[in-house]
Amino acid sequence: MEAVAKLRNCPMSARKMRMVVDLVRGKQVGEALNILKFNSKEGSRWLEKLLLSAVANWEYKNTESASADDHNLYIKTALVDEGTMLKRFRPAPHGRAHRIRKRTNHVTLVVENKVPLQADLQTSSEEE
Repeated sequence: MEAVAKLRNCPMSARKMRMVVDLVRGKQVGEALNILKFNSKEGSRWLEKLLLSAVANWEYKNTESASADDHNLYIKTALVDEGTMLKRFRPAPHGRAHRIRKRTNHVTLVVENKVPLQADLQTSSEEE
């Protein structure tokens, strides 16, 4: 069973966030949290909170087996898309103005378990 967490309108460029997401894509949740905790990039703080939210969503969906540690959660997919862009103007020399683009991004994180749940085992046996 999988769970999704989304971060929308994060105030940083999608290119910078993709560098952090590439570090943790496909890793176990515990290993990914360690990578994010000790990474100095700004996006790692946002992604660490998002990963904890995805794990909490997974535990909420699976109330009968609430512990995420027993089921070896891993990051199934991690996507970073560009969000809206705030356009501002900054004064430049000789009376001109330069456009400043304040970029945002959207991150989607999907976690899934490697160890099957009891409910998954029951539904697979009923289908056979």
